[in-house]
Amino acid sequence: MTIPASGPDHRAVGCSLSASVGEPTSIVLAVAVARSPGLRVVESLTVEVDGRTVEMRELEGRAGTRWHRATVPAGELEVRYGAEVEGRATPAVVVERDLVEDVRPSRYVQSDLLPGALIDAGEVAALGALDPVERVAAARVMVGELLDYSLGSSAATDGLPEVLATGKGVCRDFAHLMAGLLRATDLPARLVSVYAPELSPMDFHAVVEVAIEGRWWVVDATGLAPREGMLRIATGRDAADTAFLANDGSALTLRDLSVRAVATGGAAGQSTVDDPRALVALA
Repeated sequence: MTIPASGPDHRAVGCSLSASVGEPTSIVLAVAVARSPGLRVVESLTVEVDGRTVEMRELEGRAGTRWHRATVPAGELEVRYGAEVEGRATPAVVVERDLVEDVRPSRYVQSDLLPGALIDAGEVAALGALDPVERVAAARVMVGELLDYSLGSSAATDGLPEVLATGKGVCRDFAHLMAGLLRATDLPARLVSVYAPELSPMDFHAVVEVAIEGRWWVVDATGLAPREGMLRIATGRDAADTAFLANDGSALTLRDLSVRAVATGGAAGQSTVDDPRALVALA
């Protein structure tokens, strides 16, 4: 079944990945479009090892995150996911738990180290003196001054100290630093993995949501894709909660990954202009 491409809010997304599994291991996938009121989704997920289907169990995380989990045998793992999505998601609201959890340091967002140890404490204090909307805009500029976007420049285990030491990173590093600056100034911020039409090169993308006046607003510190077309996949404190593939050991080697995200119908084929200072909610 497919959804007819009837407007600019129709998006076709998906991914495929291949990995070698050296011994039986538990895997967790975060590749499915998040469950969000307002979205109509037709999708399929196929997971195989050596051509044999693996039954996955779905678990729900924050903000509609859908993890798919299973124990898989040794062999060649193949994952294929595809979805056609229409509509606009109901904007996420801030709950009291968010005000506690999303201002704290986390595995890759060591926001408590930023003032003084990693960034001049006076700069962080000046950032915190701004009103929330201006603070987000200023933090985004600061991230761009501190980091250069460079594919392959960071390791999957790098946090803020390692990334700031090199001054280079990819989207997850930009998002971690953005979230760190906001948390260091007492604004709740969380990481979101998304499908992002118009992203180049195409991949899973990492952005930040910041809590302002009871609503979550999305910020792309890289500026590599328009926010209006993005689709939420997974939401959490940092990349530890939003990884597209995780397992409980070291016996898994990723061999190939491809991601697709296309906005169809309506304004398809036309580049979307994204004002970085505008407040935008994930669609």
